[in-house]
Amino acid sequence: MPLTYMPGFGNDFETESLPGALPQGQNSPQRCAYGLYAEQLSGSPFTAPRGTNERSWLYRIRPSVRHTTEFTLIDRPYWKSAPHQEPDILSLGQRRWDPVPYPEGEVHFLDALRTMTVTGDVVGQVGMATHVYALTADMGDDYFFNADGELMIVPQEGALEVFTEMGIIEVAPLEIVVLPRGMMFKVSRGDGVERARGYVCENYGAKFTLPERGPIGANCLANPRDFKTPVAAYEDKEGTCLVHIKWCGAFHVTPIGHSPLDVVAWHGNYAPYKYDLRTFSPVGAILFDHPDPSIFTVLTAPSGEAGTANIDFVIFPPRWMVAEHSFRPPWYHRNIMSEFMGLIEGQYDAKEEGFVPGGMSLHNMMMPHGPDADAFEKASTVELEPVKLSDTMAFMFETRFPQMVTRYAADLETAQPDYVKCWDGIERKFDGTPEARGWSGPK
Repeated sequence: MPLTYMPGFGNDFETESLPGALPQGQNSPQRCAYGLYAEQLSGSPFTAPRGTNERSWLYRIRPSVRHTTEFTLIDRPYWKSAPHQEPDILSLGQRRWDPVPYPEGEVHFLDALRTMTVTGDVVGQVGMATHVYALTADMGDDYFFNADGELMIVPQEGALEVFTEMGIIEVAPLEIVVLPRGMMFKVSRGDGVERARGYVCENYGAKFTLPERGPIGANCLANPRDFKTPVAAYEDKEGTCLVHIKWCGAFHVTPIGHSPLDVVAWHGNYAPYKYDLRTFSPVGAILFDHPDPSIFTVLTAPSGEAGTANIDFVIFPPRWMVAEHSFRPPWYHRNIMSEFMGLIEGQYDAKEEGFVPGGMSLHNMMMPHGPDADAFEKASTVELEPVKLSDTMAFMFETRFPQMVTRYAADLETAQPDYVKCWDGIERKFDGTPEARGWSGPK
């Protein structure tokens, strides 16, 4: 049976999986229906302004104090947190990788996660990390919550089912799911899926929100109604379960005798959600020139500096290219932001070859990048008729901070050590004679 979702971004929702489980008119009655326990989950300080104040009331079979026992430290050597810098690994430069290989045997989401880059400070709650996963198994009786930040999962191959405290979300390639800080969940493969691969952004800072549209106005880009939050669903299961917790960059496990996904009803605005990237309504140049990539921002995690994001999540979806007398692909540039890029499907218009679905690249702050030599020649000489870029979806996790490359990423067998040679074919074309002046501006 298809899952049901509630539309809207940042809404105050209410949902129950048993009739009358949700109290009306108050949050904490003396006795809750069905013998449930009332519990508040706060995603912001109590005193945060109304526009940024986030909390949900959960009505669950057991309060979450019963979802932990004694903690044991465990090692996850491939999941790194900032600050982390390998002294012998050079993060300066331009890097690119082919897709990560699938593992041998059964490996679930937590064990599959591999960190590519980190930046900021996980304890100071600023910055981010980028990860990849390639999984072949379900989490089963293993559960997880991340106290260090919210997680954005971007599937590239294979659908996932994410069972959270607040309900069940199915997410497939060309969709994303965002799991708030502290949200309990487990990940399984979707129906008929043997293995799945994708990307993860771990946001240590302020939560993702919709960017301001400014002069664009009230519509386009990511519209609030296209974000979907799950309805209440619970797992009433007795038996040995393991709860895994990430806290201040360290990993812990605690055994319990039941499932922690036992929320029968809830209301509030602190909840997971999914978004279909195909519903993004792009806005771009309709006469000349190429707009800044910020016009393709789906979600942004703000920093303390206006207009400078802790993270921007940017996509490059199918769209029409119609600009006259213009170089249409992204131009060459250097940027204060650091760009971790992935390709979900198709071809990215700034690269003719070498950047494949499931692959990724890193262009750190102030590192020059742009079209490869073949893409430049093609875009410089092609007849400028309207062209639709179809069957493509690339994205960026972009941050104001330099991203430090992990040892896993540096030693990854799919790394492309010759990536920078894609610009070797760019030759000097300068001719200072009057005859070579050519085009001099829009007509």
